[in-house]
Amino acid sequence: MAGGSKDNRSSRKEEAAAEAPSATPHWIAPLASSGNGPLRATKIVATLGPASDDAATLGRMVAAGVDVVRLNFSHGTADDHRRRAELARAAAREAGRTVAVMADLQGPKIRVGKFENGRVTLVNGAPFILDANCALGNEERVGLDYRDLPRDLSPGDTLLLNDGLIVLDVVRVVDSEIHTVVKIGGELSNNKGINKQGGGLSAPALTAKDMDDIRTAVSIGADYIAVSFPKSATDMEMARQLAVVAGTAHGNVKPKMIAKIERAEAIPALAEILRASDGIMVARGDLAVEVGNAAVPALQKRMIKMAREANRVVITATQMMESMIQAPVPTRAEVSDVANAVLDGTDAVMLSAESAAGRYPVETVETMAAICLEAEKSQHIELDADFLNQTFSRIDQTIAMGALFTAYHLGAKAIVALTESGATALWMSRHSSGVPIFAMTPNQQTERRMALYRNVTPIDAELRDDRDHALRDALSTLVARGFAARGDRVVLTCGEPMGQPGGSNTLKIVRIEE
Repeated sequence: MAGGSKDNRSSRKEEAAAEAPSATPHWIAPLASSGNGPLRATKIVATLGPASDDAATLGRMVAAGVDVVRLNFSHGTADDHRRRAELARAAAREAGRTVAVMADLQGPKIRVGKFENGRVTLVNGAPFILDANCALGNEERVGLDYRDLPRDLSPGDTLLLNDGLIVLDVVRVVDSEIHTVVKIGGELSNNKGINKQGGGLSAPALTAKDMDDIRTAVSIGADYIAVSFPKSATDMEMARQLAVVAGTAHGNVKPKMIAKIERAEAIPALAEILRASDGIMVARGDLAVEVGNAAVPALQKRMIKMAREANRVVITATQMMESMIQAPVPTRAEVSDVANAVLDGTDAVMLSAESAAGRYPVETVETMAAICLEAEKSQHIELDADFLNQTFSRIDQTIAMGALFTAYHLGAKAIVALTESGATALWMSRHSSGVPIFAMTPNQQTERRMALYRNVTPIDAELRDDRDHALRDALSTLVARGFAARGDRVVLTCGEPMGQPGGSNTLKIVRIEE
C-alpha cells in the first residue's frame, strides 16, 4: 500500500487543498473542525463518585468531553453503581453524545487491618509486626486482610505500604507473623495497601467479591469490565467466561475486558494478556510501587505501543491531574504528563479521585480535553511507515487499512465506516492518519464500545439493506451534524450484504454534492 513517491504525494495534497473549502490543509491537523468545535482524538475516562454523581454535575462533565464513565467497585453498593450508570446514560442522551460505562473491579487489594485509634506513627529502625491473627493494631503490630501473606514472604523481602510511603524490611516470618524493621516510617492508618517490591504475591486476580461484581456489571449493561491485578492470560479468560455466563441472563450483554497492568508479574506476560483481553490499562499507581517509579515512563510507552500493534485499546491512568483534586488548575508537570500520553498514542487518559472526589470535576475534564487537543495538533504523522512489510489476511482488515491510506493521501475530510461489530473502526483507530473516523452502527453495544477508540466518533444510525441508500444516508448524517460540507471528499467503507458483522468488503470515495 505504500506506493507513490514523496513528490507525487505532495502534488496530490496540494491539489486536494486547492479544491477543499478550507484554506488550511486539514491533513496537517489531527482532526477536522466542524460547527461543533474541534474533534478530539484522545478519549477521556472519568471516575464517578460523591463529587460527580448528581445529574447536574455529571451532565456538565459529559458536555465538557467525558467519553467513558468509570464505576469503581472498590467503593459503593450495586445500587450505587446502577444509579450512576443510569445518570451517565441520561446525561449522554441530553448532550447528544455517546458515553460508555466501565466497571472497575476491586481485585485482591492486600491491606493492613484496623488500629485501635485509627492510625499509628511508625519510627525508622523500630520493629513492627504484620500479624494475620491480630484483631486491632497498635504501634507494635497490625492485622492483615489477606491472611496468606506470610506464606509469600521470606527474610530480605521489602514491603511497601500506603503507595510506597512506608517501607518495611522483612526480618523473619513465624507462623502468622511477619516480623519487620521500619526502613522508612510515617503515619499509617486503617486499611492501607501492601505491595511487595518486585512482585510475587500469590493472591488470585478474581476474589469472590469480584465474581459477584462481574454479575452486577453485566446486569447494568457495562460496556467494559476492568480486571484488577491480573498476572496471566488465564485471569482474563476466567473473567470473560464469568461475564459471558452472566450475560446470557441479560440480553446477551458481552462487555469487553480491560486488563489493568499493575503487577510486576504482568510485565513479562504482557503479550499473552493482550491476546486474552480487549484492551489494557496502564495502572501506574500499584505498578510503580512494585517496579519503582523510575521504570514506569518507559513501561508506559512500551505498553501503549504493544497494545496498538495488537489491535487493542489502551487507557493511561493514575494521578494524571492529581493537583486538581484541590486546585482549579493543574501543575505544568501534569500538563506534560497528559500530553506525553497523547503523543505516545494512548486511546484514553483517565481521571480517578480528580473527578470522583475532587473540588473541580467539571473544570478538570475541560482542562484535560484542552491539553489533549493541543497535544494532538503537534503530532507527527507517518502513516506509510505503519504499512511497511505488513500483510493482511482478512478482507475486512485490508479494507480498513486501504481506507486509511486512501483518505490520508487524498486529503479526505473524513472516513465513514458503516459497521455492525466495530472491528473496522478499531483497526483504523490503531494508526494515525490525521483524518477523523466516523463509525455509524445500528448496534447500541457497538456504538458505546467505540466511544473508547481513539479518533473514532460513534454515531447511532439505521443501516438500510440497500448499499447505495445506506451510503447516501451516511453522507447526509455527516453533513447534518456539521462534520462535512459540499465539495468535501469522504472515504466510506461497508460490507455486502449489509447488516452482517465482520463483512466490510467495499471501499468507496465520494465527493459530497448538494
